[in-house]
Amino acid sequence: MGTARILKLSLANSFCFVGEDFSSNDQLNQLLNDGQYQHFILYPGEGALTHNEVAEQVANQQKVRVILLDGTWKKAYKMWQLSTNLHPLPLVRLPDDLQGNYRIRKAPSDNSLSTVEAGYHILSLLEPEKDFTPLIDAFNQMIEFQIKQMPPGVFEKNYLS
Repeated sequence: MGTARILKLSLANSFCFVGEDFSSNDQLNQLLNDGQYQHFILYPGEGALTHNEVAEQVANQQKVRVILLDGTWKKAYKMWQLSTNLHPLPLVRLPDDLQGNYRIRKAPSDNSLSTVEAGYHILSLLEPEKDFTPLIDAFNQMIEFQIKQMPPGVFEKNYLS
């Protein structure tokens, strides 16, 4: 529901591509070929690295670019399967104990995060000296706004049970 848009609007060096298969996306492939960056996919697949392992791998030698797949888990999986240009990149995962706050969406588990929450956490973990709370603040304001637009009782009936 557009939480990747919060990242795009909030972060000067972010890009947002629309689609399912990014294998032939010229702009993405140009970014992936930029040797100044070590690229990672934020995806909890087999062999995914922790943020600490990522930090050790790059050790101030390269800039880090993290790619997030925005969509439901099913949709993100499909994007991952189709976008073969991303397959050679190392995966990075978030800590298992993070809790999502996307209260207006049903999630498969308590630690399922929206794209903006995932972006906030990975940025905060990789760059702890920077303050990324405006991302979460904008996300929470969006949630509160959407809840206020619902007819009385709808949120409680559908999302608190």
